[in-house]
Amino acid sequence: MWINPEDVLLASALWITERANPYFILQKRKGHGDGGGGLAGLLVGTMDVVLDSSARVAPYRILYQTPDSLVYWIIAHGTSRKEITEHWEWLEHNLLQTLSIFENENDITTFVKGKVQGIIAEYNKNQEFKEDDDTDKFKEAIAKFRKLFGMPEEEKLVNYYSCSYWKGKVPRQGWLYLSINHVCFYSYLLGKEAKLVVRWADITQLDKSATLLLPEVIRVSTRARHHLFSVFLNINETFQLAEQLANIAMRQLLDNKGFEQDRSLPKLKRKSPQKVSALKRDLDARAKSERYRALFRLPKDEKLDGHTDCTLWTPFNKRHILGQMFVSTNYICFNGKEETVCSLIIPLREVTIVEKADSSNVLPSPLSISTKNRMTFLFANLKDRDFLVQRISDFLQQTTSKIYLEREPTGSLTSSDDEVTLRDFNPKLAKEFLKEQAWKNHLTEYGQGVCMYRTEKTKDLVLQGIPENMRGELWLLFSGAINEMVTHPGYYEDLVEKSMGQYNLATEEIERDLHRSLPEHPAFQNEMGIAALRRVLTAYAFRNPNIGYCQAMNIVTSVLLLYAKEEEAFWLLVALCERMLPDYYNTRVVGALVDQGVFEELAREYVPQLYDCMQDLGVISTISLSWFLTLFLSVMPFESAVVVVDCFFYEGIKVIFQLALSVLHANIHQLLGCKDDGEAMTVLGRYLDSVTNKDSTLPPIPHLHSLLTDNGEPHPEVDIFKLVRSSYEKFGSIRADVIEQMRFKQRLRVIQTIEDTTKRNVVRTIVTETPFGIDELEELFVLFKTEHLTSCYWGGGTNLSERHDPSLPYLEQYRINVEQFRGLFVLLFPWANEAHSDPLAARFFRLLDHNGDALINFREFISGLSVLCYGDLTDKLKILYKMHVLPVKKLQTSDYRHYLKIWNQDSKSNPESTKNLPKLNQGQFIELCKTLYSMFSEDLAEQELYHATATVTSLLLEMGEVGKMFCCPGPRSQDHEDRDRDREGCPPPDRPTADCSARSQEPAEPGAFQQTRLNETLFTTAPLQDVRLEEDQSSPKEAGTLSSAAAMLTSDDETKDDTSVSSYSVLSAGSHELDDNKLQCEDIADDTVLRGDRGSLPHSTSIDKDWAITFEQFLASVLTEHALVQYFEKPVDMLARITNAKNMRKVGRTSLSFSDYEISLSA
Repeated sequence: MWINPEDVLLASALWITERANPYFILQKRKGHGDGGGGLAGLLVGTMDVVLDSSARVAPYRILYQTPDSLVYWIIAHGTSRKEITEHWEWLEHNLLQTLSIFENENDITTFVKGKVQGIIAEYNKNQEFKEDDDTDKFKEAIAKFRKLFGMPEEEKLVNYYSCSYWKGKVPRQGWLYLSINHVCFYSYLLGKEAKLVVRWADITQLDKSATLLLPEVIRVSTRARHHLFSVFLNINETFQLAEQLANIAMRQLLDNKGFEQDRSLPKLKRKSPQKVSALKRDLDARAKSERYRALFRLPKDEKLDGHTDCTLWTPFNKRHILGQMFVSTNYICFNGKEETVCSLIIPLREVTIVEKADSSNVLPSPLSISTKNRMTFLFANLKDRDFLVQRISDFLQQTTSKIYLEREPTGSLTSSDDEVTLRDFNPKLAKEFLKEQAWKNHLTEYGQGVCMYRTEKTKDLVLQGIPENMRGELWLLFSGAINEMVTHPGYYEDLVEKSMGQYNLATEEIERDLHRSLPEHPAFQNEMGIAALRRVLTAYAFRNPNIGYCQAMNIVTSVLLLYAKEEEAFWLLVALCERMLPDYYNTRVVGALVDQGVFEELAREYVPQLYDCMQDLGVISTISLSWFLTLFLSVMPFESAVVVVDCFFYEGIKVIFQLALSVLHANIHQLLGCKDDGEAMTVLGRYLDSVTNKDSTLPPIPHLHSLLTDNGEPHPEVDIFKLVRSSYEKFGSIRADVIEQMRFKQRLRVIQTIEDTTKRNVVRTIVTETPFGIDELEELFVLFKTEHLTSCYWGGGTNLSERHDPSLPYLEQYRINVEQFRGLFVLLFPWANEAHSDPLAARFFRLLDHNGDALINFREFISGLSVLCYGDLTDKLKILYKMHVLPVKKLQTSDYRHYLKIWNQDSKSNPESTKNLPKLNQGQFIELCKTLYSMFSEDLAEQELYHATATVTSLLLEMGEVGKMFCCPGPRSQDHEDRDRDREGCPPPDRPTADCSARSQEPAEPGAFQQTRLNETLFTTAPLQDVRLEEDQSSPKEAGTLSSAAAMLTSDDETKDDTSVSSYSVLSAGSHELDDNKLQCEDIADDTVLRGDRGSLPHSTSIDKDWAITFEQFLASVLTEHALVQYFEKPVDMLARITNAKNMRKVGRTSLSFSDYEISLSA
């Protein structure tokens, strides 16, 4: 590329001059490519790789120099010889003669520099719409990444880091490239090159650890091996980016959501680091936004704009609290430096005034924000207050253009009429009244609604229990569901209306579980409560079809409905399923399995004396799923479990982990004495049944779990508030960010375990249907799935959800289209060859596509591969025959699929036998011949196979001609003739042609008429291969046979018109004769042999439509030739093909190994 001229003092240092003229010099870097300059070249090449010298200096450059000057100027550089040569030729053709006119060297230098700068400016102007904000240095790194690893342009590089890779005990210094779908390493030391490529989707473990020799190491583990990287300049940044990219890959495996770059990021500033790509900034912004949303429980689409240090005046304690202000599209948030001091959420929809107050020594750069509920928040010590005010004003303008539903607070939060009279005095009611008063006083002092100050005192009130009539309001507030409900007025009603009367798998499961949802509670013992539960669950199933409905959602939702209105319960369920318990309620309960793994890690750390015992009994996996999925609602008395839900909505998942650990700790001695899992579950069940809420004003509700336990001695009562307080005292040190780190580690393990389970289930299902062994099927499934994933990476705009649906049965979860099938066909199928595989693969794919949806699943793929590898001769020939009966080309997708379904229905309606196969007409027979010739073009016995094919072709031609003699045409009505002409595309009778001959009255099998019409409509023949005559020794009989076969592959009209095809001149007379309907051939010398060539021969346009052969004739003819029989019965080494496919897997434009590529060394 052209660059702004930079001066160079030493032009020859580390460079080799390849071209030169009086003004310009083209140079190549020593150590690059072949002939790199001996030892000096090796040292330079190693230095360029190890050191980050201008992104490992571009290997080619062009210098400018005036004859009498010692100063050189770099005006262009390039990563390839082709690129730099184009620049050099442009200089020679456009500038060289012009420069000779100038007399002053300074004028020449000024002119050249101005010309180059003009070219750069013009290029930037033309490419402005493609600007991706990447620096020139990073673009060079991208070019090198694609060249080194053969990646296509669709594979986006995120960043690269200098590090060492440990191969055994030897470190190799090089560069680690992190792209969206791959982690790659490259090293070049003293002429030895090392490369490593691993897909993120294949990683089973990614962690940062320390070893005895190395203080900090990043370990990347796959199913096959471990890879260690060390000596990073910033290992934390590298590891965080690797975590993000691995998470994206796991998300793609889980729900088929790939990565889409955010194009709305602000432009790169000039002061920004020179090695930061647009994708890296995008991922950094995503990570910050995720932490921001999790911290303040904000909607999933909220994006953080920025944050700054500041202080907040808190009126309740008259102090300035140090913390950070966060500004996003719809919210202003504050969090104190100390986690529990104070946090604040101000929705912009509530803001009325934003103004800059007067600065003072005590209060520098203050900012005042007022809200609709007459609260004023005072921030100070803002570094860039003017810019911040401008950003908030911009967001406010966007917010005011939206119309939000103003929600009136309910009486439970504002009423002051509640009194407890002596006549109705009840200790529980009195305590409940005191709780309400405490909350009302707190809300009066700290603010009501979303904009309240959240402090340690708020947390203490939650731990003491939320009053019954305030629970729904506070759940909405603490969970953040209130924000989504207010900003989506009418959304729930619309969903309910759309989902009414709709039936699918989710609604069936909902109906089945409706009466199992808190059946002991009176609210769900009548149709009103059941109907409300039905509407909420069905509405959510239609909102999020990826989740739909999962067991345990009914229990949680029924509790939400007890304390909130229908719409409020719906938005609480949204917050629960999509933000607070991610992936818990999908079809595989992945989130619950991940947190089960996190719980095991926490148990090992906090109750180590119990961990081994619990692992041996297998209890942790059992209890954690039931506890976590229902938030203890299914295992604890109702009035106690809602207290857990109170804490959960305020503190998040850490409360559930703390409580679970506390339950284990309280029963540690009893659990250590258990002999089996049943006894352990009984101990825990009795303990949880005994957890009571003595402050509850609710009437006693029988607990279903306790009713199912045995009649053993009950456990002493445990107060729920003491249990919760104890969990905070003993395990309160668990932090949310630590849980997220542990979740990432477990997510890799769980999703890869699910993938392995899927593979085993597929193999177990299909192993009895195929001769392949278990190991072969597992390897083939991995290859099949990899082909799907590769298309997900680089497949363009295809709809990936159609081809991967985790809710489908195992065998149908991954499906591939014809393009993907072609890649596997070349690697695995015995009939494939590099030159002519595409047409054959397309035919085979259409044959396997039974339902005509242009996709095949793994079972269909294996069924076809099994026949070609292990089928007998008849089965293989039947496959080859059926390929050519199918329609060849689709004109429109809908028509193609319609006809293909008709063909498949016809083929399924008859038992699979040779007699039921349709006849092959002349056009299809020509295509079959071309396929045979192309299959043999790279075989070792090529000549012998061509001889045999020619003999079989001649024999079949004669059979077809003889068959016509037995088809006696009878009288036909004019209507029949007109219909035949319309179907065949023949002209009217006043323009007779030889193509419209009398039709055979031979009865056809069912569906034969449809098949004939289908072929006539969609069939388009591909060019034939050239047929070349070579001198060889063959008998006169063989020569006659060969000439008959050759005659079938051409026509007299085309050969007479095209005199340029000299190799066909000997065949020109062997065309169809209209008078006697017989194929004639000129004599061919005894020493001629027919061979396939890479050229093409125009096919005949005058196809005899009465000519046809059957499969029995085709089979019998092939059996007469030993060479063909030997070819089709040749054994196939499938393991060798699979190994070759893994080693030669094509990624982009170069051949790399399959998934976990070995370090390859080349001298």
